[in-house]
Amino acid sequence: MRSAVHDEIVLTKLLRQDRAIVVVCASAIALLGWAYLFYQGWAMQHMDLVAMAMPSTGAWGPVDLLLVFAMWAVMMVAMMVPSATPMLLAFATISRNRRTQGRAFVPLWVFLAGYLVLWTAFSLAATLAQWGLHRLALISPMMDGTSPLLGSLLLIAAGVYQWTPLKQTCLRHCRSPLQFLLTCWQDGSAGAFLMGLRHGAYCLGCCWLLMAVLFAVGVMNLAWIAALSVFVLLEKIIPRGFWVAKAAGLVLMGWGGWMALSGGA
Repeated sequence: MRSAVHDEIVLTKLLRQDRAIVVVCASAIALLGWAYLFYQGWAMQHMDLVAMAMPSTGAWGPVDLLLVFAMWAVMMVAMMVPSATPMLLAFATISRNRRTQGRAFVPLWVFLAGYLVLWTAFSLAATLAQWGLHRLALISPMMDGTSPLLGSLLLIAAGVYQWTPLKQTCLRHCRSPLQFLLTCWQDGSAGAFLMGLRHGAYCLGCCWLLMAVLFAVGVMNLAWIAALSVFVLLEKIIPRGFWVAKAAGLVLMGWGGWMALSGGA
């Protein structure tokens, strides 16, 4: 009996230690991403003081595409890793329990790698979309939208999407990390990577149009990047997250309608 109690105490300490490590590592990854974004934002406003690699104002070449892709990829890491932390904590807890039972377990970074692959793919799609908007002169060299009509359509689309069954299904998944892991657990590194991909697909389905809102408010608008990051986290963790998502949808639709009627004034 004493041995069982001792084992339980040890396991509890290990779980707390694992959770602390996950939170610290996830925070460090996000902070590095935010440091990059803040530097990029500052450098864009002070190009007379600092040399900065920026995409061309003319036709883009491979280097320009690479620069924009790197910006989007880092931005997605900075924005999405915090909202994935509850899932990472649940994964770490299950892995620790399996390890103490002598069963196969997988390092957390394998799962995280699978998750980030999906957002890297989104970053590539966003880069190509920005390239197209650049060619059509619908986005400025400072990465601000130049078309009130396009901005209003993006805002309305994002608002409507917040009310769709697909959005609600993906959000429900993101709000239930333990249930997802218990029902979809796969052993081995390949299994953990596939679980990360699957969770990333749900997360992408939940948030992709919210990320597209950046084309309306400014791709490198740090205030909006931060606001969207906080909102994505809140709708996934607070008790009434579904209603928060729907309320935000109404705000986005109203804002988009106002922008269309006012011509962006």
